Amino acid sequence: MKIRVQNLRREFGKTIAVNSVSFEFESGQIYAFVGPNGAGKTTTMRIMATLDEPNAGDVFMDDLSVVEYPEKARHLIGFVPDELKPYWDTTVHEYLDFFARAHGLRGTQRTEAVASVEEFTNVGAIREKTLRSLSKGMKQRVSLGRALVADPQVLILDDPAAGLDPRARVELRELLTLLAKQGKAILISSHILTELTEICDGVVIIEQGKLLESGSIDDITAKRTPRRTYALRVLGEPRDLLRELLQTAHVENPRVAGTELHFEVEGGEDEAFGVLNTLIAAGHRVVEFRQTKANLEDIFMNVTTGGVQ
Repeated sequence: MKIRVQNLRREFGKTIAVNSVSFEFESGQIYAFVGPNGAGKTTTMRIMATLDEPNAGDVFMDDLSVVEYPEKARHLIGFVPDELKPYWDTTVHEYLDFFARAHGLRGTQRTEAVASVEEFTNVGAIREKTLRSLSKGMKQRVSLGRALVADPQVLILDDPAAGLDPRARVELRELLTLLAKQGKAILISSHILTELTEICDGVVIIEQGKLLESGSIDDITAKRTPRRTYALRVLGEPRDLLRELLQTAHVENPRVAGTELHFEVEGGEDEAFGVLNTLIAAGHRVVEFRQTKANLEDIFMNVTTGGVQ
């Protein structure tokens, strides 16, 4: 399934929260949806999830218009809001069962669907606990289970890692990776950009309601920062090599990063190999030399300006 957001526009009075935003992703992909606070991420996601209507534009699940046929679209979409707002005295099992009924599941089909999401999200052991008593991480698992109970093809998550401890964030990433392998199309917003890099196939970046970039991380990096970035580790103090790198042909912006030196190479692999040969010939004991992977945080800082509406 291909999800296409086309020229979305949403106005609140004189404020244009979303301004002609278009992007697409498809089944089996995880796309990061990033931008500063107030950029229009939540508004866009709510429109995609049929919880709000745009002033203009549309969202398509293959050929199905979300704006024209929201009832049909809802069966294809699972939405995880930034905060679980449940009936606090409801148990985990009652909560999931309620939403299974709301999706029209009955009898054995409903029982099996609830049992399946309880097992997948690992909440079976707490199924009789009230939502009020759960940790933030467990609440997010229940929220994810609610979104999955009708087996949607599209999963939209609005900042699901907010407030989670490191273990819960790792577990959430593992669950999302499994869901993508099952063929779900996933859009996730988060402010923890370094962690999104590990699981995402692409990124959508918006600021002040406007689309800045969309596509694969590698493609955006190549477009925005055409120089390749390399990491170098030598025996000895990396700072001792910094001055020499500044005078080495094709090397730009060398800097110390922990026990490594990072720098850009103007050119391709031949120029990078030439830099390595120069350093070895000068007697430096190189123990590691590699091209670094594009990082969402670097892309975000390169693309956005920090503007707010």
